Amino acid sequence: MGKRDNRVAYINPIAAARARGPSQNAGPSIQDYLSRPRPTWEELKEQLEKKKKGSRALADFEDKMNDKWRKELAKNREKLLGLSEKDKEKDKKITDKEKEEKKEKKEKKKKEKKKSSRHSSSSSSSSSSDSSSSSSSEFEEEEEKKSIKKKRKRKKSSVKRASDGSDEESDADSKKKKRIKEEVDKDKDDKFRKRKRKAERSYKDSSSESTADSEGEEAEAKKKKRSSEEKEKITDKSKKKRKKKHKKHGRKKKKKAASHSDSELD
Repeated sequence: MGKRDNRVAYINPIAAARARGPSQNAGPSIQDYLSRPRPTWEELKEQLEKKKKGSRALADFEDKMNDKWRKELAKNREKLLGLSEKDKEKDKKITDKEKEEKKEKKEKKKKEKKKSSRHSSSSSSSSSSDSSSSSSSEFEEEEEKKSIKKKRKRKKSSVKRASDGSDEESDADSKKKKRIKEEVDKDKDDKFRKRKRKAERSYKDSSSESTADSEGEEAEAKKKKRSSEEKEKITDKSKKKRKKKHKKHGRKKKKKAASHSDSELD
């Protein structure tokens, strides 16, 4: 099996383009763009003038709207100024009236003082009668004031008594409640103390019994210890005696053997 031949013939692109010839352009060329029709200077001036006319119309419209708005503002100002002027006039009239009234009062007081100074000598008796009448009227007024004050005090005292009575009733109720609470608390404390005492007594009894049992156990343990110690002592003594006897018996055997050996030699 042989390899495939994948070789391709080389073609010079420049030579191929020359062989094709000039290409047909689809769009406009640069030369066409440069040789396009252009407006003259006069035509351009006419276009600029048209644009200026359109802008002037808009400016005229804005000026008209501004004039209308200024007129409306002027009307509103006149109305407000007219109202403020009316108010000022009213204030002036009121102040003038007050001043005139004050002047009239002063003049009347001056005239009365002059009349009283003139007729002071002639009207001494009349003044005494007037003073008595004025004093009687003043006395009556004072009595009326006192009676009004007394009535007010009575009302206040009645209100206070009623409030005091309600307070006393509330105090009595609160005292009763406190007493009942105290009695209940005392009963609870007594019951608690009794329970505590019973528990302490039972604990003491149980503790005394346990102590007696423990003391008896300790005495028995001591007795056992003593008996065990005595037994150990006795066993030790017996062991020592046995050892001594064994030693003596050994010595005797050794002596017999030595004496037997001596007799044989002889």
